[in-house]
Amino acid sequence: MPDDTPNALHRPPPGAAADWTIPQDWARYTEVEHATWDRLFARQVEMLQPRASTAFLRGVDVLRLSRPGIPDFEELSARLKDLTGWRVVAVPGLVPDEGFFRHLANRTFVAGRFIRRPDQLDYLEEPDVFHDVFGHVPLLADPVFADYLQAYGEGGLRSLKFDSLDHLARLYWYTVEFGLIREGADLKLFGAGIVSSFGESRFALDSPSPNRIGFDLRRVMRTRYRIDDFQQTYFVIDSFEDLLAQTLETDFAPLYGELATLSDLAPEAVLPTDRVIQRGDQSYAGARP
Repeated sequence: MPDDTPNALHRPPPGAAADWTIPQDWARYTEVEHATWDRLFARQVEMLQPRASTAFLRGVDVLRLSRPGIPDFEELSARLKDLTGWRVVAVPGLVPDEGFFRHLANRTFVAGRFIRRPDQLDYLEEPDVFHDVFGHVPLLADPVFADYLQAYGEGGLRSLKFDSLDHLARLYWYTVEFGLIREGADLKLFGAGIVSSFGESRFALDSPSPNRIGFDLRRVMRTRYRIDDFQQTYFVIDSFEDLLAQTLETDFAPLYGELATLSDLAPEAVLPTDRVIQRGDQSYAGARP
């Protein structure tokens, strides 16, 4: 996602190309690393069968992610290219904003190549190959979501002159990373930060703690988020088609100006104008130190 931290690197580290990409070097993975992927994959797929969006589960299937071991990015990209024109490339870590947006605008998804240790199955601060590939890539096989992520990248490039990166980052966070979608009478998971997390896959749908609020572009872009724990609010889209339409139909230049005059909203805030699907009691967040 966009990196608005002040200490982000602004030049590729040694060994990286000018666009920050590096070889995945798939042959270097050890048996332990492949086994870690397989263990993560097996327990997460079982958890997600009744919970994840239809598009996500379909992507896992058509991209053959159930094959044993960490996916080879070249093979994965070949399958993606045939479906939606996207490809997956390895990067050494966080990529500066312009490079990140440019990759998305060109239908290139950047992914870390390392995998967490066996003792880090339940929590990892920095996104690894399981989060990036298992969490993000299945939805890139969906044509509408693939178009949305490209549109986000194109919009990100245009946004750089408006000094509103924090607002745009919230859109990515509450959709691509932590979004929910309505399917019939049910809420389903699609955000990568949820579907790649064993604990949050349950919390996001089952816990009485968080708010679940209908998606509204301006509302989302005003709302701060948690980077260190489960979310206090999840936004629910009606469909990927509606998400894409709202993004393409919005003139972001005046929107950034409008947002600059409005105060940020706390992660747990509920407004009178919100389309509240489930109002959380914030019991989880309230019990945290």
